[in-house]
Amino acid sequence: MVRRGGQRFEITPSILLKAYACGIFPMAETAEDPGIFWIDPTERGILPLDRFHLSRSLRKTIRRAPFDIRVDTAFPAVVDGCAEAAPGRSQTWINSQIRSLILSLFREGFAHSVEAWEGEELVGGLYGVSLGAAFFGESMFSRRTDASKIALAYLWERLSRGDYRLLDTQFLTDHLASFGAIEVHRDAYQVLLAEAVSDDATFYPSGAGTAESVLQLFNQTS
Repeated sequence: MVRRGGQRFEITPSILLKAYACGIFPMAETAEDPGIFWIDPTERGILPLDRFHLSRSLRKTIRRAPFDIRVDTAFPAVVDGCAEAAPGRSQTWINSQIRSLILSLFREGFAHSVEAWEGEELVGGLYGVSLGAAFFGESMFSRRTDASKIALAYLWERLSRGDYRLLDTQFLTDHLASFGAIEVHRDAYQVLLAEAVSDDATFYPSGAGTAESVLQLFNQTS
């Protein structure tokens, strides 16, 4: 539910997709807040797929394959993991309405998760919205060292092999900058966004999803 001019109107999955296509995304003040507000940053975080960086230590960890990386097998659990309190994050912006909308997009094929499993325990992952050749990274979480970092590397490989053109990170953090993320002004972002959402891509490219394929692609493009 969003307020406008003192009135409330319902957000549907279709409206949410149109918002992403226009470059805006929803957040809530807290998980308990029933309302949603729209974000349209002046400076937008993106991770250029052709500038992705993996540290030597993380490449070694990926090579050891400490986790089983799966895709779209536990999407609701990934969203819930991202909504958990974590060190340095006592509050979450994922309220019940955002969760419900994102789950609807997943059921319709417009949202995906990359998951890190240790045996049958989900220990990290990320999720985002997919529209055309644009992927909007929403959130990530980690219950084991490097779990979300490795999930991000597998996401990058999947998007690169699947002909995606834009990986939107919403904001720039030091953590994302270490992978090659940058900030671009809203005007430049809108150009990138328009080109990406009008193109085609697949989240399930052949040859993706193993430690060997991730490292092979990184070596070919670095």
